[in-house]
Amino acid sequence: MLWVALLACAWPEPSGAAEAAAATAHALAVWGLQFTPRVVLLERAVLLELERSLRLFGGQEALRRRIEKHSAELGAAGQAWAATALGALALARAAATSTPPRELGRALDALPLQCLDAAAGQAALLQRLGCRRLGDVRRLPREGLARRCGPQLLQQLDQAYGLRAEQHAWFSLPQVFRARLELPARVEDAQALLFGARRLLLQLEGWLGARQAGATALRLRWRFDTSRSHDGWGELALRTALPLRSAEQLAGLLAEHLARLRLPAPVSELELELQDRLALAGTTASLLPGASAQDAGVSRDLVLALQRVAARLGAQQVLQGVVLPDHRPEWQQAWHALGEAPRDAATASAGSAGPRPGFLLRRPLPLRSRGGLPMWQGELRLLLGPQRIEGGWWQRDEAGGTCHVARDYWVAANERSGLLWVFRSREREAHAQWFLHGVFA
Repeated sequence: MLWVALLACAWPEPSGAAEAAAATAHALAVWGLQFTPRVVLLERAVLLELERSLRLFGGQEALRRRIEKHSAELGAAGQAWAATALGALALARAAATSTPPRELGRALDALPLQCLDAAAGQAALLQRLGCRRLGDVRRLPREGLARRCGPQLLQQLDQAYGLRAEQHAWFSLPQVFRARLELPARVEDAQALLFGARRLLLQLEGWLGARQAGATALRLRWRFDTSRSHDGWGELALRTALPLRSAEQLAGLLAEHLARLRLPAPVSELELELQDRLALAGTTASLLPGASAQDAGVSRDLVLALQRVAARLGAQQVLQGVVLPDHRPEWQQAWHALGEAPRDAATASAGSAGPRPGFLLRRPLPLRSRGGLPMWQGELRLLLGPQRIEGGWWQRDEAGGTCHVARDYWVAANERSGLLWVFRSREREAHAQWFLHGVFA
């Protein structure tokens, strides 16, 4: 096995820092779940078993660099790698370097008694016996040591040295994500909130990684300093057009929104809440990656760029067209702010049996007729039709009028106009009228 121990605070723990250390340890545990489900909270430290995760994250060295960088951002005070959980914890407390499995025993022998909980509890007795380091304790007769100090000391020693199996209570993932962070100093600039928000986003990245999901809606709240007149909370809602998991990408979008924000009073606390998420589909590995994978990457980068533009210019300045499940041409498409389109609308299809033009007029254009046939740059020939479209009696427009349509559509053409999409209203024959509604490119 391969374990990494992350200390939530400096060791030994400073007085009065228990609450902050517990919050940091919880944040590290949530964040660590993206690497492995085998996460343990133990004595203001977080232990991760990573043997089965090395290949997935590019090997031990790549995983080590990633954990070192992000755990430090979350407030980890130290770390160490070892073949056993208690061994890694003892090495981290002593600020020792990570140790290969064959050298673990020698490294632990040189550590002071305080690095192992059971030995620290019996430190006074062990020191009277001439023991200053863990190696001295191991050289004592085991039967006499067990009678004087109890079985727990020998059990922890054997587990730390890999001579006895370890048993742990695994950290369980919270059902919902909501995290708070008390800022070390009062913040008066909205953009400076990104420093604290990034720590919360790293926790969210771990939670989403464990859930195999991506965030589509977040809410960042901040508490104003109670010593000022503006007591209360402010908030910022963030929606994404694509489900995102990366803290880097979410922080980039958040930075654009915070750049347009002004704080009426200093902020002392942050809270991040995940409001909506979507499952992320896994990617299929291929020896010969095709153009589809590249196109998907380009499309994702384009959507992220558009989201940053929308955050900078305003949500209503960048609109996204979606197809709706409606057979009436005017109601087959709707425009929403980027990232705010309904999920079902994004994948809906009209299900039309007849041909539809590539270009649709905003409003149908009335046509003259002669001999019952429509006229547009000359007399039109009806090539295909009729396609009957009727419905909408249940819907009202903004003015309160009905949206009911009753039409017969044809594909028509002549030498000058090309292929057109025309319809005749289904009214009494004396009032029926022809309209031009689309052009086939």
